[in-house]
Amino acid sequence: MAHQTGINATPELKEFLFKARNGSVRLIKVVIEDEQLVLGAYKEPSRSWDQDYDRFLLPLLEEDEPCYILYRLDSQNAQGYEWLFISWSPDHSPVRQKMLYAATRATVKKEFGGGHVKDEIFGTLQEDVSFLGYQRHVSSCSAPAPLTAAEQELQQIKINEVKTEISVESKHQTLQGLAFPLQEEAQRAILLLKQRNINYIQLKLDIERETVELVHTKATELGELPHRIPTDTPRYHFFLYKHSHEGDYLESVVFIYSMPGYKCSIKERMLYSSCKSRLLDEVEQDFQLEIAKKMEIDNGDELSADLLYEEVHPKQQAFKQAFAKPKGPAGKRGVKRIIKGAGENGEDR
Repeated sequence: MAHQTGINATPELKEFLFKARNGSVRLIKVVIEDEQLVLGAYKEPSRSWDQDYDRFLLPLLEEDEPCYILYRLDSQNAQGYEWLFISWSPDHSPVRQKMLYAATRATVKKEFGGGHVKDEIFGTLQEDVSFLGYQRHVSSCSAPAPLTAAEQELQQIKINEVKTEISVESKHQTLQGLAFPLQEEAQRAILLLKQRNINYIQLKLDIERETVELVHTKATELGELPHRIPTDTPRYHFFLYKHSHEGDYLESVVFIYSMPGYKCSIKERMLYSSCKSRLLDEVEQDFQLEIAKKMEIDNGDELSADLLYEEVHPKQQAFKQAFAKPKGPAGKRGVKRIIKGAGENGEDR
């Protein structure tokens, strides 16, 4: 689980952020120096926000240094101008820097004022945070608000509980996919896994708040994986499976949905089953995390090195079995009988 780093903004940065909210600044770059958040650069508006975007933003992104970018749009809400909050964490930057910036991100947003932030973007490549990248991000988020959809689906759950007879032995999924949003720490964990900074994530549903919450991201070896599976509650797991296949070293992300039999309520089983598809869609599409294999298990005892290897690399049948002539009936058929033909007068020959 992500922890606060203790890094805070300097008084000079706090004052600048406060003044910038009035609209006099188009872009603010914030960096970490000497364990403090400081002003890295800023730009005043020149043209419309979309015309200023690439020519202001892209030159400030360094290939090996993370940073935060606050970019002012021309639209306003009740609190004033709306801003984009961009987290830049290039692949070539040191791992410690990536983790430090990831853990301090919430502090920057708090210092600026979360109510002014309209949208957030994370990028490791310039095309992720360029103007076209932002347009793609907006397009992917154009679906109805997740919480509204969740409220509608939860109403449907209550209707189904009344109208539908659900057998204890039934595993039939009766609900469409729910869209519980990923809580902020869970989002950060997904990004850290994508960057290979962590190798395990465990998530749970907060049914009251209708969110997907982070449980922990403890470093996990393959032999420890079975012990990470709870015996009394469902969970979602992402595991970075490091192994060799046909002489190549591979790191494959495996998604594991653990549901401990019928120790859980029917409602809990239905919710976890229904939220799974939407969660995987968000992880694969919005976070661009490639998942090599999706698995469902009842308990951790099922997990082993052999099972994971066979799931990620299933054996391919090299040839089709030739048609085999069916065997005759079982048992001996007896000795063939010789039948003599009859003569002209009916006597035996």
